[in-house]
Amino acid sequence: MQIGTMTIDPPVLLAPMAGVSNRSYRAIARKQGATLCITEMVNANALLHKSAKSFWLMEMDPGESPVGIQIAGSDPELMAEAARQAEQQGCDLIDINMGCPAPKVVKNGDGSALLNDAPNAVAVVREVVSAVHIPVTVKMRAGWDHNTITAPSLAEEFERVGAKAIAIHARTRDDLYVRPANWDFIRQVKERVSIPVIGNGDIRTPEDAVRMMELTGADGVMIGRASFGDPWIFKRITEYVRTGHHLEPPSAEERAEMALYHVRRMVEIKGESVGIREMRKQLTWYLHGTPGSSAYRNRCYALNTLEDAENLINEWLDHARNEDLSWI
Repeated sequence: MQIGTMTIDPPVLLAPMAGVSNRSYRAIARKQGATLCITEMVNANALLHKSAKSFWLMEMDPGESPVGIQIAGSDPELMAEAARQAEQQGCDLIDINMGCPAPKVVKNGDGSALLNDAPNAVAVVREVVSAVHIPVTVKMRAGWDHNTITAPSLAEEFERVGAKAIAIHARTRDDLYVRPANWDFIRQVKERVSIPVIGNGDIRTPEDAVRMMELTGADGVMIGRASFGDPWIFKRITEYVRTGHHLEPPSAEERAEMALYHVRRMVEIKGESVGIREMRKQLTWYLHGTPGSSAYRNRCYALNTLEDAENLINEWLDHARNEDLSWI
């Protein structure tokens, strides 16, 4: 898959997810086979007001590439300036958020609210494209609701003003994350544009990834929530796409090792207090589904120190070492 001058091979991407797609998790996803990672959403207005958190969200590891920075906002000029600042951080592309369904985002006209304002949505893409020297992509939902499926026509306009790829989350804003993804929305977009189209939504297995591309004609897949506690999904999809073979699921030791690496890296980046607090939920994802996991899950939410987290993971490993993990 070509995005501007970048070749993304295989086209298996990590989705931008608030609280998840940070430096530590992008490194994990990259190691497991994600060939392009997108940062957490950066609010353009907060960035231009010099929010320390916004600049932290854009921080990248040395040599981290390819990586895109996702920006969100609805004012074309502010988005253009935010894109310039993001480009200065050294990213490989700018991604525009037109998919976030959160009420606190859409109430300001940002995220998926732009799907209801085609002229402004096009102006945002046009101004961002004009402001930077790197490729600009758009991640959006199919529409606001099932009565207003605007993604196909918007994608066509975005290509016209210079977007280099479109990622489609195959749900409407009204669907949130509850209703099943409708991959036909991806097909509808693919039929309207010549730039790459990346499919997102309900891709949980390697077979899902292949089937989605076959049914829609999509050029690549973007994995989000299916990677929670299972970053190996990128490697499994890559192997299946290339060879048709399935990789063995990770062992208990591999899961524990990954959880330990993740929590230690978060503490290294954010400090113990914030790092552990932000890892509590993510640690439950690594342990999910194993015998006795509910007890460990409750204990995860009470963690306060790195030592506590390490002890819990090692205790879980002792418990799970001989258990069947075929559920993965």
